[in-house]
Amino acid sequence: MGRALIRVIGETKGCVLSGALEAKSHPDLGQDAGSLAGLKPLGVMLVDDASPLLANAEAIIDFTAPRVSVELAALAAEARVVHVIGTTGCSSEDDAKIRDAARHTAIVKSSNMSLGVTLLAVLVERAAAALPDFDVEIVEMHHGKKVDAPSGTALLLGEAAADGRGIALGDHAIRARYGHTGPRQQGAIGFASLRGGTVVGEHEVILAGAGERVILSHIAEDRAIFARGAVAAALWGQGKKPGLYTMADVLGLSD
Repeated sequence: MGRALIRVIGETKGCVLSGALEAKSHPDLGQDAGSLAGLKPLGVMLVDDASPLLANAEAIIDFTAPRVSVELAALAAEARVVHVIGTTGCSSEDDAKIRDAARHTAIVKSSNMSLGVTLLAVLVERAAAALPDFDVEIVEMHHGKKVDAPSGTALLLGEAAADGRGIALGDHAIRARYGHTGPRQQGAIGFASLRGGTVVGEHEVILAGAGERVILSHIAEDRAIFARGAVAAALWGQGKKPGLYTMADVLGLSD
């Protein structure tokens, strides 16, 4: 994702890469970010300390790990720069700390930065509301190295379906089935996670009724789609009031 972001930033009018951050002890530290992304050298070297980078930045785009995102949110709040978070797997405690940081700066957080997935979530919410008696199942597949399941995007879509029904996802989610499970629970939102190969990301929301099914899906073919969405969010966030925003806000799809 870092390489994809560097390339997209280079392609986007009005954007300049001012710094690049990597984990401590990473073998690429000290190397030119442009060269690593397959571009000409940019004179921007990878470092492991975010603080000096934020002094010269207007936004930070973050696809890291929950612990790192929480730390970066605090730094972004202190520096008053826009923070775009594409990290998945955050706990409720992590989200609470990010919300606290958003009292001081604009933070755009989404489990999927794709513009297409953002629209899909809106459609899922409306479909779930319009078809209240249909069963909802969410199937996702990713590459074999993904460490969390269900994916953050699958959970985002599950939340959209739950919002459409006016229920809490945590009270209705079925994340695994094995053995003699008995009949499907009324009102459940089921998840199935597949892993293998180099799949960037595939998500399918199935609304199954009596004698018919509605299937809403999205296929990610290139990680650049997430980078483009994140850069769009960073640009959108300029001048916005402090607060925690989503990609739906970026696209003007929020209620």
